[in-house]
Amino acid sequence: MSVVVVLHEPQDLVNIAHVVRALKNFGFRDLRLVRPREFDAYRIEGIAHQTQDVLARVTRYEQLDEALADCVHVVGFTARERSAKRNRQRPREAAAELLAHAEAGVVALLFGREDKGLPNDALDRCHRLVTIPTEPAYASLQLGHAVVLTLYELALARGAEARPFKTPRREAPPARVEDLERLFADVAAALRVIEFFKTRQAEGVLRTVREVIHRTPLDEREAKLLRAMAIEVVKYGERLARSGIHVDRE
Repeated sequence: MSVVVVLHEPQDLVNIAHVVRALKNFGFRDLRLVRPREFDAYRIEGIAHQTQDVLARVTRYEQLDEALADCVHVVGFTARERSAKRNRQRPREAAAELLAHAEAGVVALLFGREDKGLPNDALDRCHRLVTIPTEPAYASLQLGHAVVLTLYELALARGAEARPFKTPRREAPPARVEDLERLFADVAAALRVIEFFKTRQAEGVLRTVREVIHRTPLDEREAKLLRAMAIEVVKYGERLARSGIHVDRE
């Protein structure tokens, strides 16, 4: 599957860097630039860190037709409503079709320059036009943002949302009943040290603590951490008592 982003006459190096970062973020690799105002891979990598692999694949063209010559499907992105009849789509619909065409060959996401967008002769080369839904009174998106939204939709369409979250560095078994009972006892001791029960009913407070803990099941490591915190509160109270220092809580 080959998806390329084509920027037609990009004006701002920073925007190119944002696009490079977006490609890296969502697992795409290919960027084609048609007559960029400037291109400096070193400066771009300074903005979009750790993207050397994407930058190494950037290709530049003098003519748009050269950049699109090997593509089997081209989608142009525009915010402007047009009177001419066009094949229009929203990003999510376009993403599914793009991935289907990408099984057969190279597909292109074509974006225009920051100040003018895509000219009509560029739009004429597009199989579909995509407009990202925005407020009509302020429809124009920043170039990098438009690319991010589009690549995000492509990533979803190819199953990125089903990707599992990264597992914790250290897995811990669920806290056992005896672990939790020790925790509750230590919490009760800590609350007594700070005189939390002076104006509150201890039994009701501790029952609420149990409810909160049971609502969010702890693993063994988390239970030990909370126990250690409660134990330190008790020890601190004991040190204060031996020192004779009075703590004013007002």
